[in-house]
Amino acid sequence: METRSWVRGGLRAVGGGAVTAGMAITNLLLLVVTVVALVLIPVPFLGLALLPWVMALVRKRADLERRLAGRAGIAIASPYRPRPERALPGGWRRFRWIVTDPATWRDLAWLVPGAVVGLGLGLLAVAVPLYGVEGITLLPLWLYLGVDWYGYGVFWPIENVAQGLLSAPQGVLFLAVGLGVAPLLLTVNARFTKLFLAPTKAAELRLRVAQLTVTRADTVDAQAAELRRIERDLHDGAQARLVSLGMTIGLAEEMLERDPAAARRLLTEAREVSGAALLELRNLVRGIHPPVLAERGLDGAVRALAMSLPLPITVELDLPGRPETPVESAAYFAAAEALANVVRHSRAGTAQVSIRFAGGLLALIVCDDGVGGADPSRGTGLRGIQRRLAAFDGTMTVSSPPGGPTVVMMELPCVLSSPKTSPSSGTA
Repeated sequence: METRSWVRGGLRAVGGGAVTAGMAITNLLLLVVTVVALVLIPVPFLGLALLPWVMALVRKRADLERRLAGRAGIAIASPYRPRPERALPGGWRRFRWIVTDPATWRDLAWLVPGAVVGLGLGLLAVAVPLYGVEGITLLPLWLYLGVDWYGYGVFWPIENVAQGLLSAPQGVLFLAVGLGVAPLLLTVNARFTKLFLAPTKAAELRLRVAQLTVTRADTVDAQAAELRRIERDLHDGAQARLVSLGMTIGLAEEMLERDPAAARRLLTEAREVSGAALLELRNLVRGIHPPVLAERGLDGAVRALAMSLPLPITVELDLPGRPETPVESAAYFAAAEALANVVRHSRAGTAQVSIRFAGGLLALIVCDDGVGGADPSRGTGLRGIQRRLAAFDGTMTVSSPPGGPTVVMMELPCVLSSPKTSPSSGTA
């Protein structure tokens, strides 16, 4: 199974090398178009409209390279400043936004070296495995076609069938080396790309401030929506039942002297209404902060949650202590929403929850063996998890290729307290 994975990874890298080499050629074309756009800046109206349009193409090309680097395991964040309001095409605001962004000039500086390095490494990632395939298929092809002999390999003349047979093991060697080296070549190209296309320290700080601004707004909106939900649930549920309860008791008081039997019936009804109101209040409190979370901590709460779901879920936890209450609550509800998505959408047979703490980060991983295809942009569940975690400076990444498996990884910075002696694990 490991050999198959190694071969699949190598073949994907060879395909990625072909894409990298092909896209590297477009860098030179974009450079020529950009130079023309810069020369035409003094032309009235034309320069203001042409340069932002050309730089939009350059940014798309740079973003594609960032995605390719991400597939090679090198994450590169987008460094661009947010687009200002009323930055219309052909307008001064849009032109100034493009020209004054340092990331614009870093993209331009990357075009030529990115083309040279990407083309060279991409072609090398493709050429070595193909050279190995040639050696493996060389002899049967020659015998079938009946052509004259010629050399193969490094200083490897072939004049007869016996010498031709030796091309096959040499081809296998080149193929194996090519499949093993291709992922490394793409990683080297991705690291080189990161030198130019990754945000600078100043850009990271600026993006961080913008992210915190958006996060704060989302948190305020989420809190306001939660308060409205609680108010609505109280008004429509428990409050209505309590009002009804008061009216029923009042009627029972009036009928107590005239019709004791009817008064007893009203009191029985009042007791049932009070029980229903108490149940609704408990459910409301459970939605705010589950009692099991307060009593048993994140470990017990997640296990109780897993046991209540209709599929086998393995739970593994390694927490040397308890997170702070708000972080613990956010982690629990994030895990609950992720597991709810597994039950509703994944068609999985099994799932797993892993919770670890290391380096000041609480990491939650929820994975399943379902059909895959989960996308945060196409549903409210995963976006809700992102907003909940972002309020605590947390992050979420989703890996869900078609056919599965789906892996949702969530991280929350936190500090633990109340250390315990040993980790625990089990299956719900």
